[in-house]
Amino acid sequence: MSGEKLASMKDQIYRDPRPKEYFDRFHERSRTRDPDWVYEVVRMATTMYALSFFRTRCISSEKVPASGPLIIAPNHFSFMDHFFVGAFTRRKVRFMAKSQMFKPPLQFIYTHGGVFPVRRGARDDEAFATAHSVLERDGAIVMYCEGGRSRTGALAEQAKPGIGRLALESGATVLPVAIHGSAKVRNWKRGQFPKVIVQYGDPFRFERVETPTRHQSQVAADEIFGEIKTLYNGLTEFGESRVRASVRAARRAARQAGKRAAPAS
Repeated sequence: MSGEKLASMKDQIYRDPRPKEYFDRFHERSRTRDPDWVYEVVRMATTMYALSFFRTRCISSEKVPASGPLIIAPNHFSFMDHFFVGAFTRRKVRFMAKSQMFKPPLQFIYTHGGVFPVRRGARDDEAFATAHSVLERDGAIVMYCEGGRSRTGALAEQAKPGIGRLALESGATVLPVAIHGSAKVRNWKRGQFPKVIVQYGDPFRFERVETPTRHQSQVAADEIFGEIKTLYNGLTEFGESRVRASVRAARRAARQAGKRAAPAS
């Protein structure tokens, strides 16, 4: 990316001092209930914000599977990435968020909106159990290959193995996604609102492995991240032209569909 300086991020508090039992109620809700009206309210508000201030556009949203268990795998630069991804699909996408975010009053929005916690720095099997529960109900989960947000504005060198583990254990469809421009979203306090492009890649699946090794999980995660990098690098080089081409293709498809639907004279 360009040498433009990014606004600083707050220092990360990596470990949550609260015991895992504190988060049991949030996991229980996510395992037994779907997102409610809060999800739609937040989605409408954040989508309007994304479209208006960041001129967010998407490429190939038709590649998002309409049903079935789905792991959506984007790169991660900004707190807005969840909303950029969710803005262009009618599926209610669920998020795995760091446990430090679950504090009043926002934890009400998170839980009713379908977000569930993960305790970073710990082997949080409860988060994986919740993720599996969502996927078993044919839900869609957003999970980041890189774990936390990039602080440099560049893609990480290597993926974390967690997403590979979930993909192998569940056998769910994986959808790689590239989000370009969101690294500069944190510059909004300076009055800078970058243009953001979201590109959905081709969905694929791994053969299911009941208890994958860490090596198997890492290999799968690296493969997913490789797909994301390919999409992202393409946007870096051809972003605007790809958006225009996507819009033209969508318009042609709409015209052709209209012609097929028109009654014969």
